[in-house]
Amino acid sequence: MKINENTLLEGQRVVLVPYNAEHVPRYHEWMKSPELQQLTASEPLTLEQEYDMQRSWREDHDKCTFIILDKQQWTDPSVDEETCMVGDVNIFLTDSTDPSLAELEIMIAEESYRGKGIGKEVSRMMMCYGVNKLGIRRFQAKIGLDNHTSISMFKKLLFQEVSQCQVFREVTLELTVDESVRKKLQEEVEMKERDYRQTCSSRHELPAQKEQNYSQVS
Repeated sequence: MKINENTLLEGQRVVLVPYNAEHVPRYHEWMKSPELQQLTASEPLTLEQEYDMQRSWREDHDKCTFIILDKQQWTDPSVDEETCMVGDVNIFLTDSTDPSLAELEIMIAEESYRGKGIGKEVSRMMMCYGVNKLGIRRFQAKIGLDNHTSISMFKKLLFQEVSQCQVFREVTLELTVDESVRKKLQEEVEMKERDYRQTCSSRHELPAQKEQNYSQVS
């Protein structure tokens, strides 16, 4: 989706950035994991196919994707953005007749970041973005029946179970965004929206300036 190609969302512990080509190699390594393939109902792709997928996520009008970064690492300009990658979060517009309905999907790929509330913070940020920028009024989450951690997280976010599919071993949860939900999101989410390219440029400017000044002194 083009709308977020230059959008950076800064939260308390995470930063969400557009999914760019430079993120693909690490993402590809993540998706070699049988565990992540099972949790995301994904098939293994070649690296070339992964680049094609990244381009489609960028171009397709019904997909909105951000890469999740560890904010503490990201604030250190000497650390490459790819090194800060933790996972990804997506909004899919699944019904062409109802653009206010979206499926929310989140993956914390780095195991050391799971169980620390990162998923909940990212989900709330993405919901806020979806409501305010995309006009989403109803969210769905489709989760494997055995993924008890994700099911529990979405229920804590006030999603309600609406159906189960035994064939696909999947449960569907929903949340309708009424005024009380909107207010709760506004109260709970601390998020700043920034210009992605400008922020990246500023992030690397300071070390370069320091190096230049040091050379002048030497």
